[in-house]
Amino acid sequence: MIEVACQHLIADRLGSTRWGLAEAEAILKLGAVSSNGDFDSYFRYHITRQHQSVYREKCTLQRD
Repeated sequence: MIEVACQHLIADRLGSTRWGLAEAEAILKLGAVSSNGDFDSYFRYHITRQHQSVYREKCTLQRD
């Protein structure tokens, strides 16, 4: 059921000019992570990496 909904969503978005292949691939990956039951751990990982990226840049700028 989830796969069919994703297929329709992606086909609709790719049919219009809203999404390219990169956006469609990101949605498919999120769908797979969610259906595997790994979304919570993935989201924690994503937030951690985003935090490290943002604050690493700020620390580098402050040292210069």
